[in-house]
Amino acid sequence: MKTTPRFEAAVQKLYTAFHNETLHPECCSQCAVGTILEGNDAWKHLSDHHGSYQLNYIGKVHEMMGRRFGGYLPSELLSIENAFLQGCSYQLPLRHSHFSPSNPKEKEIVFDGLCATVTVLCKLDGIKNTKDVSELFNFEKRQLLQFS
Repeated sequence: MKTTPRFEAAVQKLYTAFHNETLHPECCSQCAVGTILEGNDAWKHLSDHHGSYQLNYIGKVHEMMGRRFGGYLPSELLSIENAFLQGCSYQLPLRHSHFSPSNPKEKEIVFDGLCATVTVLCKLDGIKNTKDVSELFNFEKRQLLQFS
């Protein structure tokens, strides 16, 4: 599978954070985008609501200037974060009254968010998403026992 340098860098950072258990969907410096940007949470000022696709005035200015953060345009960062949060089962945008998982750092919840994130990263770089993400992150989801 042929990839791009920004894809490789993003996946490597996410892989490391996943296995170090430092990914946290509700923290702007430890979420998917915060991790890709090496703990920098300045990206949160590109939108008025965490998890929103809508760029605010600052985000639009940076987008029009072609400014990139970690190789990604502001709109791309918002789509990455949106996918991560949706994959983690959040109701978006993040608000106290909206649904959120009771344990957001649970490994399986974060893994589901990563699956959604990798799908978006592949789409942004025109990469065919044929690789099994569980293989990519060396993680196998537990099989839940079903009682009849």
